Amino acid sequence: MNRSDSNLDGNDSEAEDSAEFRQLIERSVAHLQTLTAAHDNLWHIGEADWEVDFDAGVIMFDSPNGTRATAPVQVIGTYNTDDETWLWGWDHPSVSSPLDQHAQQMLQYGTQHDIPDLTTRKLSCTEDRCWELTAVACFLSKAQGAYRGDAGSTLVFMTFGEVSLSNAD
Repeated sequence: MNRSDSNLDGNDSEAEDSAEFRQLIERSVAHLQTLTAAHDNLWHIGEADWEVDFDAGVIMFDSPNGTRATAPVQVIGTYNTDDETWLWGWDHPSVSSPLDQHAQQMLQYGTQHDIPDLTTRKLSCTEDRCWELTAVACFLSKAQGAYRGDAGSTLVFMTFGEVSLSNAD
């Protein structure tokens, strides 16, 4: 297992994907698009304000129509827009257990299937690649959706579980 930062040489990870992993990515992205469309139709995830309580492990979305969606959250990784690097949640100094379980599943899958992008702690990549990795995490973990939150120049990629809907107070 390669847990170093060795992919920081600017290699195009997508070009190195095996055919099997590329198929998983495509299936996962399509699956996430379907989930996101359903959430958008039901409670307007695309327009909602969001907040994460990392101590409680919960993400909350407040949509303009007054609906609050609440779900358990997992951190898959973060993307630094300044240097265009991805840092996996499974070895992130700001992500504690149990919020790293879906990321840990990605590490295990990558180890079992010899996929360097899943076992390398820090990657040089595009934001689109971050979405692909998050979609795979969502698919493999059977999460109910994924979200990308902005935290300054850092983008936090998360998956979330079963959603509970209520009226926002």
